[in-house]
Amino acid sequence: MKAFDRPKLRLFVEARLHAGAEIAATPGQAHYLGAVMRAAPGSLLGLFNGTDGEWQARITSLRRDRAVLAVEQLLKPQAAEPDLWLAFALLKRQATDLLVQKATELGAAALLPVLTARTQAERVNEARLRAIAIEAAEQSERLTVPRIAAPQSLAALLDTWPAGRTLVAAIERVPVPDIRPRPAPTALLVGPEGGFTEPELDALRSHAFVHPVTLGPRVLRAETAAIAGLALLQARNPPS
Repeated sequence: MKAFDRPKLRLFVEARLHAGAEIAATPGQAHYLGAVMRAAPGSLLGLFNGTDGEWQARITSLRRDRAVLAVEQLLKPQAAEPDLWLAFALLKRQATDLLVQKATELGAAALLPVLTARTQAERVNEARLRAIAIEAAEQSERLTVPRIAAPQSLAALLDTWPAGRTLVAAIERVPVPDIRPRPAPTALLVGPEGGFTEPELDALRSHAFVHPVTLGPRVLRAETAAIAGLALLQARNPPS
């Protein structure tokens, strides 16, 4: 099967994938296949699990809440993806959902919710955010689903930051360099609506691994800043 013949329907599964494997879909996946996508026994789909590449599978049985998927052949081998993280101040539910969806589509490998002085929320439903990330990975033809960390304070994030990873902090109304593409491993930090407080800015400046940047002359909503920043960090120079 050629690359452009890959099934448009894709599912993320937890099971190992190899030729001859039989995968039991979850009740939610079975409902999605039958009731939403109107699939039927014999329909083809792509399966991925984050480690074994993407495989063609065939629905061998499908009921209301049960489906069996027979794995047939490898469509796309597992390949390295951008080692780019996104750390973001928690937002209201709808904005956080959008941010997780778009960050997944843009290839973020890990999503780190952060609690700041001006954070608009303190709790997240991690299972719900993972479901959003899985759906975005299925739609965008990613082979992995980003890791979603538990919320932590900005101080804890900085104190436990891994050596060798640059933290690019998007900061408003401060004379700092423009954001530029950077080699991996890198992470983008986006603050809350209203920006970081002065003590938080001082804390960021005190760490050598933090690189303050601007996303331009306009003050962006936090979710917009995250989307724009992830895209700009991965931008490529046009061919000469």
